[in-house]
Amino acid sequence: MIARSIICIAIFLVALLNSSIPTSSLQADDWPQILGPARDGIANGESLLPRWPAGGPEELWTRPVGEGFAGVAVKGNSVILFHRKGNEEIVDALTADTGKAQWTSSSTCSYRGGISSDTGPRCVPLVTDNRVVVYGVEGMLRCLNFADGKEIWERDTWTDFGAPEGYFGAGSTPVVVGDKVIVNVGGRTNAAVVAFSLETGKTLWQNFDDTASYSSPVAASIDGTEHVFVVTRLNVVSLNPADGSLRFQFPFGMRGPTVNGATPVVVKDHLFVSSSYRVGSVWAKISDASSLNVASGEDLLATQYATPIKYKDVLFAVDGRQDSGTATIKCIDPIAQKVLWKRGDFDYGTMLRVNDDLLFLSCGGELIRLSADLQKYQEIHRSTVLADTPQGYRLPAISNGRLFVRDNDVLKCLRVGKTVVAK
Repeated sequence: MIARSIICIAIFLVALLNSSIPTSSLQADDWPQILGPARDGIANGESLLPRWPAGGPEELWTRPVGEGFAGVAVKGNSVILFHRKGNEEIVDALTADTGKAQWTSSSTCSYRGGISSDTGPRCVPLVTDNRVVVYGVEGMLRCLNFADGKEIWERDTWTDFGAPEGYFGAGSTPVVVGDKVIVNVGGRTNAAVVAFSLETGKTLWQNFDDTASYSSPVAASIDGTEHVFVVTRLNVVSLNPADGSLRFQFPFGMRGPTVNGATPVVVKDHLFVSSSYRVGSVWAKISDASSLNVASGEDLLATQYATPIKYKDVLFAVDGRQDSGTATIKCIDPIAQKVLWKRGDFDYGTMLRVNDDLLFLSCGGELIRLSADLQKYQEIHRSTVLADTPQGYRLPAISNGRLFVRDNDVLKCLRVGKTVVAK
């Protein structure tokens, strides 16, 4: 049973989010990193069509893909795909409206793993003003030119910092804060979290002792204080992004065949983190040097890897595990530590939000559109958009009216909202 659980954990490694990514050339409807513009699963500047066809949103194009658990990033009319073919990890820039290739960049990869048969990258690409940052399955951190894919620098983080392979390789998407690329490396000797120069790849600081998780760091400013929140293997830490100094930490997670996968969520001056495996959730008040922790256990939420989505002061979330029974969609009030409503009997999956609508992509390939209603579950549409097998676990991306979803074999572009054609 434990072996089966570990195998199924691999299916989420994209889970792999309020960020300080440079944005001067990013548009309101770009999806430049994991979970969108602010790393919170919320689409800015998007508007869904009032109705979709009964059979599902119109398919604009489809394209074959290689191995990997990474969803795509989108900037302007470019889609950045990170996948693996043979012994290479490949970054492809595709035209968003047609799926045609713009450029490709590759690097050698020898990762074989042992628990999951998939050997591709797990981390969503990250796009800044003019650069693409990717973090490969065996810890290779690369920075490319956004215009043509030419490599600017690379760092072998596993070799440089002695990071162990973990259950499924590297799977925590880095975050850019100002001129720094901050990575949940999980290295030995005070190198759990490392900051690299976005310009040169040089190590700027490193701190904390723990191995890595599959949760992605989040940057936020709380009452004028800058934080980078990182969920490691067995802890949650807040670091000063300027110099890496520790602001606070608290234990989170459990030893054994478990992982932390969901990204932390910032709600005003609080931090919400959740995991399954008998861990549950923590609602922590953030201050400059400490945090007041309110352990809520598993009753409020225990999610295997799906990051909760903010709406006003509540969270919409997916409770349960992909490898253990069915999942439950919940609307929770973290302030009151109360479940406002729940609806069960779903395949596990992930969510994003567009205004007052939620889009839930199940691992079985169903796309469910529901209202962000605080009183009850209110479904608007349901259709199958991916193969009816457990393949829909890669995080979707939405930009300029297009929803990008992928499974083991293809990347699809679906029309879900109004698309503005560039002149």
